[in-house]
Amino acid sequence: MATHGQVITCKAAVAWEANKPLVIEDVQVAPPQAGEVRIKILFTALCHTDAYTWSGKDPEGLFPCILGHEAAGIVESVGEGVTEVQPGDHVIPCYQAECKECKFCKSGKTNLCGKVRAATGVGVMMNDRKSRFSINGNPIYHFMGTSTFSQYTVVHDVSVAKIDPLAPLEKVCLLGCGVPTGLGAVWNTAKVEAGSIVAVFGLGTVGLAVAEGAKTAGASRIIGIDIDNKKFDIAKNFGVTEFLNPKDHDKPIQQVIIDLTDGGVDYSFECIGNVGVMRSALECCHKGWGTSVIVGVAASGQEISTRPFQLVTGRVWKGTAFGGFKSRSQVPWLVEKYMRKEIKVDEYITHELTLIEINKAFDLMHQRDCLRCVLNAHP
Repeated sequence: MATHGQVITCKAAVAWEANKPLVIEDVQVAPPQAGEVRIKILFTALCHTDAYTWSGKDPEGLFPCILGHEAAGIVESVGEGVTEVQPGDHVIPCYQAECKECKFCKSGKTNLCGKVRAATGVGVMMNDRKSRFSINGNPIYHFMGTSTFSQYTVVHDVSVAKIDPLAPLEKVCLLGCGVPTGLGAVWNTAKVEAGSIVAVFGLGTVGLAVAEGAKTAGASRIIGIDIDNKKFDIAKNFGVTEFLNPKDHDKPIQQVIIDLTDGGVDYSFECIGNVGVMRSALECCHKGWGTSVIVGVAASGQEISTRPFQLVTGRVWKGTAFGGFKSRSQVPWLVEKYMRKEIKVDEYITHELTLIEINKAFDLMHQRDCLRCVLNAHP
């Protein structure tokens, strides 16, 4: 490409400071260094994690930065030593890296990867501990190793999943975060069996993906819990069989669920990030074998609590990141499943806007009828 080795000036949504509207700026994007990939982002979606960092509650949040981590695009150029992708490849940037050679990757026990975390956690690239984004010579921090609210971004090669070029990028961009997180929480972390009774707390995109994953796994009952009654009509389409609104009950919601299920559910999933709900999710599990998976990310400094007897009597408390999926190995597989119509993706997209309308998209995200809003970066 003509831009290979050159600085690219493009539009990006910059978060200059916490809780202030993002500003569309002309940003300079440096060429990729060794082990790096520059991607032309075509479509990016908004996730609550972006809003969490933007709010200033994220202890790793750095400003000014370019947020965004759920996207799809085309490789524009690659740095020295990059062999697994090349210019023109269709890709999904992945905030959860997979180097295949660190202690985590080799363990066979986790999808976490330690190779670039020391850099991505502080908004820079591993090679020189600097940013590839700048405005008039002033650096702009990266976010989650992805920074997809930009027409071009630079990521580590261990954070790039090469996908089927026939897959519609305006749809499969969702496979960079929320949908795999929910599906994988069921399939990889909990390993829900056929006939199980499942409770899902929070029926946003991730909670609905949990419901879909549980339905696919053959769960006999999928109980959706949310404080918005309107969510049930949508949730039924994703596999939820029963709906509970904690506001409709005097008793604690865990007791309501225990009474409804002859002692509790086999599996529960907290998809909100509320530590009080995490306790309810654990305590609604069946004595002796119930497992609760924490999927939602709680605010910094918050702590979970329960009586130890809940665990002594056989309940298990687990957590999951990116649904336990290994990004570079398994995101392409998820894309193939979507192409074969084996998993939903389109159904989560409720709004479509352009990158320059990003502040409107953030407003939409906090409205009840919005699941995912996809932004066209090059309208």
